[in-house]
Amino acid sequence: MRRLAILFAVLVLAVPARAEEPAKDFFFKPNDRIVFFGDSITQQYQYSSYIELYLTTRMPKGNFVFLNAGIGGDTSNGGANRFQTDVLNDKPTAITINFGMNDGGYGKFDANRNKQFVEKTKAMLEMAKKAGVRVALCSPNAVDKRMMNNGKEYVETQKQFYAPLKDLAAEFKIPYADQYTITRAATDKMEVDDPKAAKAKPYYDGFHTASPGGLLMAGAILTELKAPAVVSSATLIADGRKIEGAAPVGCKITDIVKTDSGIAFTRLDESLPVPVQKEWLPMLPYLNELKDLNFYGLTVLGLKDGDYDIAIDGVKVMKATAKEIAAGVNLGNVTVGPIFEQGNKILAAITAKNKMVFDRFFNVLKYNLPAWIEDGAAMKTKEVAKRMEKIDAAQAAIYKLAEPVPHKFTVTAAK
Repeated sequence: MRRLAILFAVLVLAVPARAEEPAKDFFFKPNDRIVFFGDSITQQYQYSSYIELYLTTRMPKGNFVFLNAGIGGDTSNGGANRFQTDVLNDKPTAITINFGMNDGGYGKFDANRNKQFVEKTKAMLEMAKKAGVRVALCSPNAVDKRMMNNGKEYVETQKQFYAPLKDLAAEFKIPYADQYTITRAATDKMEVDDPKAAKAKPYYDGFHTASPGGLLMAGAILTELKAPAVVSSATLIADGRKIEGAAPVGCKITDIVKTDSGIAFTRLDESLPVPVQKEWLPMLPYLNELKDLNFYGLTVLGLKDGDYDIAIDGVKVMKATAKEIAAGVNLGNVTVGPIFEQGNKILAAITAKNKMVFDRFFNVLKYNLPAWIEDGAAMKTKEVAKRMEKIDAAQAAIYKLAEPVPHKFTVTAAK
């Protein structure tokens, strides 16, 4: 029992903050109508879709609406010019603004370009403030020097070019997601670990995102906006007792049974972990193994020394030692099992729904009807509403997919 008491004390110190503690400071709120606003990197629907995936799995009753108003090649000047029509007319409650990659010109620092960038970004913030809409201002991702001929020059230009954004955010008293600094630190480390970008390659051309880069960007933005780290966590003793006070967090544990070589129990979570895609795995070392965003914890104290298999509904998801399990393992990053598969279905549904969002934006909202068509404006308004009804129905179906269900967990000695 003394050993268990010591392990318990260590556990209490080591477990990440409870999910509900930072939620009050998290930028996104339940029932938000969110517009992701930016250039081609936003239009790619990668970082935005992964933020959406996080919010859907973490808040399966969140009732969010997700829209995307990214346009390839755009700058803050274009963003300011279309802010009313493309953003505010959709009546969002929350906006992320992510311009600057094109503004910088992909070369040496230009003070005149920077002046316009600051002025146009400020104009967008003023319009949002007047409309009473919450804004999170983001610096763009740092370019990957390994993938661009002038990457070493432009990544330094970016640092100087985006520096005023922090002061703008402070002036308007809004959150600032310094995506540049976080992604720069990650790609600098990748340059050391993988100089030829053979494995860790977030951006296929140095700045547009491949899927791993979408995760890197989403992770940077979410952590900067104070996203909760913990999905849920459970702590048990191998003789079948729960440790009150340390667990459960965000879940309900029932049907605890001591087995010949371990423990079995039923777990019902309030939310789900993000399903880690296999192509994301090279990015995990540069995102703290997602412990800051996707901690789905399990701790079992009192197991005999040795290796153990952790299974969910009979599917083995992890092998770990008794010591590792006593310290707490993160099942959020497993790439097999029923919970992972449920998350994959959600991601697939989000991807399908976002094709509808894309089509509504580019083929209806941004489509210029010929002037000779009578009642063109009324036709467009009607079609926009019709498309939005279909998007809302698809979103409702996604939330059905995201409903947590109970699962049978077993921790048994490996054979």
